[in-house]
Amino acid sequence: MKKIYIAIGFAFVISTTRAQNKETKVADQLFNRYEFVDAAKEYLKLNDKGKADAYVFKQLGDCYYNVFNSIEAEKWYSQAITSQQDAETYFRYAEMLKANGKYDEANAAMSKFASLAPNDQRASNKNQLNEIIALSKKFDVKAVPTSSKYSDFGAFLKDQTVYFASARNTARKTYDWNDQPYLDIYKADFVDGQLNAIATPVDEINSSYHEGPVTISADGNTMYFSRESFFDKKFVKSADKKTKQGKVNIFKATNVDGKWSNITPVSFNSKEFNTSSPSLSKDGSTLYFISDMPGSIGKTDIWKVAVNSDGTFGTPENLGPNVNTEGNELSVFIADDNILYFASNGRGGLGGLDVYAYDTTKGSEPINLGKPVNSEKDDFGFTFNQDKNIAFLSSNRDGGAGDDDIYLAIPVCNIDLMVNVNDVKSGAAVSEAKVSVMGGSQNGLANGLSNEMGKANFQFECEQAKTITVSRNGYYDETLTVPQQKGEIALNVSLRPIEAIVTETEVILNNIYFDYNKSNITQQGASELDKLVAVMNQYPEMVIFAKSHTDSRGNDKYNMSLSDRRAKATVQYVISKGIAKERITGQGFGESEPKVLCGDNCTEEEYAQNRRSEFMIVKK
Repeated sequence: MKKIYIAIGFAFVISTTRAQNKETKVADQLFNRYEFVDAAKEYLKLNDKGKADAYVFKQLGDCYYNVFNSIEAEKWYSQAITSQQDAETYFRYAEMLKANGKYDEANAAMSKFASLAPNDQRASNKNQLNEIIALSKKFDVKAVPTSSKYSDFGAFLKDQTVYFASARNTARKTYDWNDQPYLDIYKADFVDGQLNAIATPVDEINSSYHEGPVTISADGNTMYFSRESFFDKKFVKSADKKTKQGKVNIFKATNVDGKWSNITPVSFNSKEFNTSSPSLSKDGSTLYFISDMPGSIGKTDIWKVAVNSDGTFGTPENLGPNVNTEGNELSVFIADDNILYFASNGRGGLGGLDVYAYDTTKGSEPINLGKPVNSEKDDFGFTFNQDKNIAFLSSNRDGGAGDDDIYLAIPVCNIDLMVNVNDVKSGAAVSEAKVSVMGGSQNGLANGLSNEMGKANFQFECEQAKTITVSRNGYYDETLTVPQQKGEIALNVSLRPIEAIVTETEVILNNIYFDYNKSNITQQGASELDKLVAVMNQYPEMVIFAKSHTDSRGNDKYNMSLSDRRAKATVQYVISKGIAKERITGQGFGESEPKVLCGDNCTEEEYAQNRRSEFMIVKK
């Protein structure tokens, strides 16, 4: 993503322990002016001359990190960390490794980062990768013909027109950060779900400076957009007084007879910090934006400001740690349903920037949109038009037309399935219940366990999930049909406890059957023995003696041996369920203690009564 940071407002150059000297002076000056392409060339000259050290390697890594050349950034960071580096370098190294698909190495680098910065929120997100990969697909993503070989990003749909930022105007001068032309705002027609390949510049907005993404009010009369602060004569001098250093600020324009005019800066701009990537709420009362102004939690945060009825602004407010991290939050967009979409590299995503959704009405944790919206590269500039049920995405993922490209993101119909498991008698939540979700032809889709609140959550595409089966030791299984609707579905499952008859001398279960000539516990036997386990858990002092019997068929010696093996298998099963071995013993009695004295003339029913297991209470 060779221009994203400057294009939407920021230059993130972090130099820690400084080892610059007269050899690195030229390269350092270019680096500090954000001219990373030329700075890298100067650092490489030092490397070719054998004058590179860990500082030069780190600076090279940072140069390529800032223009998102993940291959080169990884290469130089890997040499830099042969000497101890600051925590941020290990974080950036991990990001580049993830971008290159080297997840195991990325985890190792993140572990090092976490050891150096244990209180950094990003350290707590280092093991989320598998969870994100497992997320159900929320959007289908496809390329659009409007993208060029230059940077194109930040698409915003208004009526039948898509506005976006692009570096395709080769008549413009080249920007030293990424060796591409300066950015302008373009527009293209969007008809019948298709974005026209032909885009034209919005001439009344574009200037000799960078212009970035736009947002337009619901009535179409007001536009906010990003532009360099030089336009407003806001800048500071560099330390050597030789260059002017500007910021990126937010500007406002009004629609007069179909043309954008009356361009003015917003009142909370400053030459000391950046404000950019504006997004206006549907009612026009709140403007969200990105800034590194004082009070920010990380390098760049999401802020909001009230837009008063007279067009003035309130005091900017930081969205706080529920949204912002110590990393970079970028390219914010507020949808009509008050879902805030933004990009972040501070939440342990798939690599680079990932897109997240945050419900501003609930204040819950932001949700990673998963694949294919997010990739190993930088994914950002996500905007969602609810009227047309279509979203746009910007990404520098592999396979695109240029450095950054615009993609259509088409919503997939999803079910958010919430299963609540409780005890039918007590109404109490049942934890650790196995929830199996089945699809068509009874193919298994997913398995999960209910948490301490009795809840298990799943996400599926509509009509994928057909039934769920809930099972738990000590309960009968329950199977329910999943309603075929989209959105949130809550299923309440009440499990019936498996109960045994407890007398003064015995715990009475249904017959426990074994396969012919075998002593291993069957599924039916396990279900019955679970009742015994439940009783023994209910009476923690209870001690049981398990007796196994056969009928009179077969010789005495064989029957005695077989019943003893079965008794011992029964005891081992109960012990495996957490019952102390001192609380249960067992013995086989063969045919020596028939329940019905019928000799060799028993009916099948009488044989079955004699072929039994008994669980005698030694101590209660």
